[in-house]
Amino acid sequence: MLVLISDWLSQYLSFFRVVDYLSFRAVFSMITALVLSLAIGPWMIRKLQILHFGQIVRNDGPESHLSKKGTPTMGGIMINAVILVTALLWCRLDNWAVWIVLFGLVSHAAIGFADDYLKVVRKSPDGLIARWKYFWQSVAALIIAITLYCVAKTPNETTIVFPFFKEWSFDLGLLFIPFAYFVIAGSSNAVNLTDGLDGLAIVCVVMVATGLGIVTWLTSNVTYADYLYIPYLPGVSEVVIICTTLVGAGLGFLWFNTYPAQMFMGDVGSLALGAILGVIAVVIREEFLLAIMGGIFVLEAISVILQVGSYKLRHGKRIFRMAPIHHHFEKGGWPEPRVIVRFWIITLMLVILGLVTLKLR
Repeated sequence: MLVLISDWLSQYLSFFRVVDYLSFRAVFSMITALVLSLAIGPWMIRKLQILHFGQIVRNDGPESHLSKKGTPTMGGIMINAVILVTALLWCRLDNWAVWIVLFGLVSHAAIGFADDYLKVVRKSPDGLIARWKYFWQSVAALIIAITLYCVAKTPNETTIVFPFFKEWSFDLGLLFIPFAYFVIAGSSNAVNLTDGLDGLAIVCVVMVATGLGIVTWLTSNVTYADYLYIPYLPGVSEVVIICTTLVGAGLGFLWFNTYPAQMFMGDVGSLALGAILGVIAVVIREEFLLAIMGGIFVLEAISVILQVGSYKLRHGKRIFRMAPIHHHFEKGGWPEPRVIVRFWIITLMLVILGLVTLKLR
């Protein structure tokens, strides 16, 4: 929206042409999202308290979590709203990638809201029934995957790229649809499982979004894309703005979510943030890079799969003290802040490793 206004004003004052620059809008979209989050946060906490939208704590979880019962949750509404408003302000709205990524955010936010509403307001312990939750996630992910396949104009837009290897890439064709579906749905659920400790998920999301933002910028630049042997996708440049917006909104939410948390994001936040990372990775053709940078998300999801599989196949025997794996370390005596910070450090190292793979190609 601001781009359209600046284009009109630049006829009279050349200064407004600066808004056309991607770097300018990337920086100011992050600042806008951060300021909006910090401004809305206190009001959001009070509103959630008035509505009695308090956190529900599992009785079989770590004892230290019992004190979190009643802490305002569904703060993800604020994160999603800030991302949406800021993106609409700073992005070029004639860009198809912007609308696809925002659809991923809004659709999964709606699913997460339904789940949270049933848990918190209707006091349903299981929330949205699992099969319906996965059904609607699948519908949203398939819509995105099919749309991306239909709007693809070059083989680069449906090519699978492997980290470390510059020659290992090939056009997926119709297989692009199930592959993209798996990445989006998997990313959404993985971030959802990671959201169990104060500030853990949101900082990991911010770091991964930063890494993806850098790669998106490189992907949209023909010189760097050719040099690094990554697909050149000129139409994805505006996704950089969404990445920086996500970073700003995430840091703003962290102000209130850092240990001890004043507010939790809930499924309305975690499902949407996971989905938007997945969609961005698919759009820029770096799904495996997402798996590297978001290694903590992958680890959390695998720990749950292994735990459930072991429990069912080995007659009640567990691999971990508790899953997801961050609870395993808590049960082993690690204080919550220690688990959080160490997982942050691992994510930072993985994001750096993911960026290094670009050069190694």
